[in-house]
Amino acid sequence: QVQLEESGGGLVQPGGSLRLSCAASGSILKIYFMGWYRQAPGKQRELVAVITSSGSANYTDSVKGRFTISRDNAKNTVYLQMNSLKPEDTAVYYCKVGTVLRITFKAGDYWGQGTQVTVSP
Repeated sequence: QVQLEESGGGLVQPGGSLRLSCAASGSILKIYFMGWYRQAPGKQRELVAVITSSGSANYTDSVKGRFTISRDNAKNTVYLQMNSLKPEDTAVYYCKVGTVLRITFKAGDYWGQGTQVTVSP
């Protein structure tokens, strides 16, 4: 199957920056999308940013101009550079990848375990 390892969360002051990473490993033939979601306490999980295999990216309106998603296809890794962080960005951030597996050619979506991002003075 597929394993996702996230890193890079933490505590940062408003206006600060963090960079999240998510590395995928396992029986992967192709990753066709990689994305970041977040879930704040008492709220539903929401899409933050997504990037396709060709590098086309989309963002939720609240992070446009502040966050940048990128991917390293050779490393099966997706990044989320977060600048000008605000308290309302506080949430658990999850990566999600859409893959096709080797041998079985089965398509599926996989989630990371989540990493906490806290923006506070």
